Amino acid sequence: MLGADTIVSVDGRIYGKPEGEDAARATLRALSGRWHAVIGGVCLIDGAGVRTAVARTDVEFRELTDELIDWYLGTGEWRERAGGYAIQGRGAALVTRIEGDYLNVVGLPVATLLELAPWLLGA
Repeated sequence: MLGADTIVSVDGRIYGKPEGEDAARATLRALSGRWHAVIGGVCLIDGAGVRTAVARTDVEFRELTDELIDWYLGTGEWRERAGGYAIQGRGAALVTRIEGDYLNVVGLPVATLLELAPWLLGA
């Protein structure tokens, strides 16, 4: 069994999935022009027991204008996304740079998962 979840953090505040458009707007404004941490947690349960790991990726957002935020919210892509954005979609327009595992920001830190279960590679 595999479980994974993601949060976004800036200045010690945690941003999960926004409950609605107003919360998504507030989250995007908080991330605008700043670095934030994307923290992905993985839990694997198999015959060897329970193993867990955490991955961190740092993401920098461009300065977000009201027009850019309105455009992004209009896509609906922010729904069910930690931090209110999806880097693999139109949310890429919000990002200026990342440091770390891109797939962690997408939602599953594959490199971290493979550290827990190298047998997934057939090893």
